[in-house]
Amino acid sequence: MGVGVHVEHLNAWFGTTQALNNISMEIAANHATAIIGPSGCGKSTYVRCLNRMHETVPGARAEGTVRIGDLSIYNGTSATQVRRRVGMVFQKPNPFPTMSIYDNVAAGLKLNGFRNRRRLDEIVERSLQQSALWDEVKDHLRKKSGASLSGGQQQRLCIARALAVQPEVLLMDEPASALDPISTGKIEELIFQLKENYTIVIVTHNMQQASRVAEFTGFFLLGELIEFDKTEKLFTNPSDKRTEDYITGRFG
Repeated sequence: MGVGVHVEHLNAWFGTTQALNNISMEIAANHATAIIGPSGCGKSTYVRCLNRMHETVPGARAEGTVRIGDLSIYNGTSATQVRRRVGMVFQKPNPFPTMSIYDNVAAGLKLNGFRNRRRLDEIVERSLQQSALWDEVKDHLRKKSGASLSGGQQQRLCIARALAVQPEVLLMDEPASALDPISTGKIEELIFQLKENYTIVIVTHNMQQASRVAEFTGFFLLGELIEFDKTEKLFTNPSDKRTEDYITGRFG
């Protein structure tokens, strides 16, 4: 099941440049929360701080409180431990090109020393079913490489790979921006189903997408969280003039 994410006074830097400024947000368990805002406003940095990916950039650092359920991720916890509980799907599908479909999904488990073959088979099937890909690939799991799939299928394969380690939170950074409308529709449908078992945070530049898939939305501008509310309220009756200006297309 998904867990809530508690973010308090989160700040992040790239070298001396501050990318996030004092962000506090409560992300509800088993819901989808969208993060919107213009390019360069800190959206991707924010989600990368939620699974300690931000610090993989040389010179980057973050401080503040982030709790994933009961786990305080910046308080003596290893990044590996965090990433077992927080999966991530990136903007551009990134399957391991030389690996079969099966090995792509099983990669994280094998990395963690998981060797039970029958159990691996079950988890690979379950993950591919959860990502709505099983029926399309079940006949060539070991014959075809992940890179041989279409763009939309590759992205669903990456979702399956993230789900295989059974995280509680799934971060999606513009998961459909490189996809055609049909593949985008499949990813959005998937988000609805996945909310039953996972907490989802989705970065999107597509405001229609945010209003379709997310119950809550945060609007970021220049590294600050300007407004965070129920999606419907934020889009129809925002509290801050800057939110309204962005939503109505006056800038962005």
